[in-house]
Amino acid sequence: MQTLAIALGAIVLYLIAYNTYGRWLAKKIFRLDPDAVTPSVELNDDQDYVPTSKGIVFGHHFTSIAGTGPIVGPALAIMWGWLPALLWVLFGSILFGAVHDFGTLVVSLRNRGMTVGEIAGRVINPRARILFLFILLFALWVVLAIFGWVIARVFTQFPESILPVFLQIPI
Repeated sequence: MQTLAIALGAIVLYLIAYNTYGRWLAKKIFRLDPDAVTPSVELNDDQDYVPTSKGIVFGHHFTSIAGTGPIVGPALAIMWGWLPALLWVLFGSILFGAVHDFGTLVVSLRNRGMTVGEIAGRVINPRARILFLFILLFALWVVLAIFGWVIARVFTQFPESILPVFLQIPI
């Protein structure tokens, strides 16, 4: 029962954040135009740019952005306890993750669906594109290293956590 209450509380918090903070970001910060044509409609080629329903787009972006939360969240719960980890996941995803991903999507939408590297090359210069892509590659390496470090710390400090994690790996 306690887990259900926590899950429902998290859902309510996310809905409130979406309908208040998300709308504020859309109107005041990003100044979104509901009548703007998206790259999937403007550049429709039935291959890379395809108009898709909101549910499919939501599912795609939700799974794409769920990076550190599912991996580091449970590890933090083992190290810090469940309440600090829960607060980190909830408020971190609202105040940092969602804002970053929302902003990235808006920049991409306003630049005909280009990636951040392509935008850097167009706005600054072609060498900036290559430099930016190397910075992104380095950032990904850092994130992967942190994932590995956190999980190694958990396994070292709590060896009893190895078997449950190992049993979750599909064969």
